[in-house]
Amino acid sequence: MDRLKRNERIAALVKILTDNPNKLFSLNYFAKLLNAAKSTISEDIVIARNVFKELGLGQIETVPGAAGGVKYNSTVTPEESLDFLNRISKTLSDPGRIITGGFLYMADVVYNPGIAHSTGKILAGCFDKSSIQYVVTVETKGIPIALMTARAIGVPLVIARRDNKVTEGSTVNINFLSGSTGRIQTMSLSKRAMERGAGVLIIDDFMKAGGTARGMVDLMKEFDARVAGIGVMITTVRPEQKLVSDYVSLLYLEEVDENRGMVSLRPNTELLV
Repeated sequence: MDRLKRNERIAALVKILTDNPNKLFSLNYFAKLLNAAKSTISEDIVIARNVFKELGLGQIETVPGAAGGVKYNSTVTPEESLDFLNRISKTLSDPGRIITGGFLYMADVVYNPGIAHSTGKILAGCFDKSSIQYVVTVETKGIPIALMTARAIGVPLVIARRDNKVTEGSTVNINFLSGSTGRIQTMSLSKRAMERGAGVLIIDDFMKAGGTARGMVDLMKEFDARVAGIGVMITTVRPEQKLVSDYVSLLYLEEVDENRGMVSLRPNTELLV
């Protein structure tokens, strides 16, 4: 391959790094791919890193040592996060989203690729990525958000099922109490889904009493997993006492009043300071 110009090398380098968040690439890899000396690649990385820092596009980090290299860490500025969460709050506060029974329709929001991507980046930034080997969720509407969180961290997504599937092979099954309905439900996960003793981040789209999150925590105990955190897109203010105590929520749902046609939703501004 002919030698590339600096702007061409930087464009290729940035594309590869941002497509693979938190994945470490050696300088030798880029030197061979772009047909350039490692010293030249190092200079390219410095230029890209400075631009990303100035524009708040995330962090390009270099890791020293023989086993080191360069990686991209997806981040969102507090200002961008607050603007995004305010827009989502406004969208979901539309009275037309109220469903009979006092529920809130939000499927179109969590299934929107752009919204799921931004939500995943914000959630990923709330936790220590170095301690997470898997993102775990249950098969609900939260899958897109969990997938984008896993992508931002650069780890696999593991999905616990509501029932057994033949294609899952041997599974671990637990019963858990739904905090919102008071009913006993079942959650299962293939024994091949994850390595034992791994660090996991639990992600869900909605929490009322925390029964599903508690169930996922208990399921992780069966794999000797270390729960690095619990991230939720929306949490109801009531009941105040949840079945899990250590969690991060991006939005708080204060009220859904079906009679008055009112939805009260607010961002968790404490995360953005």
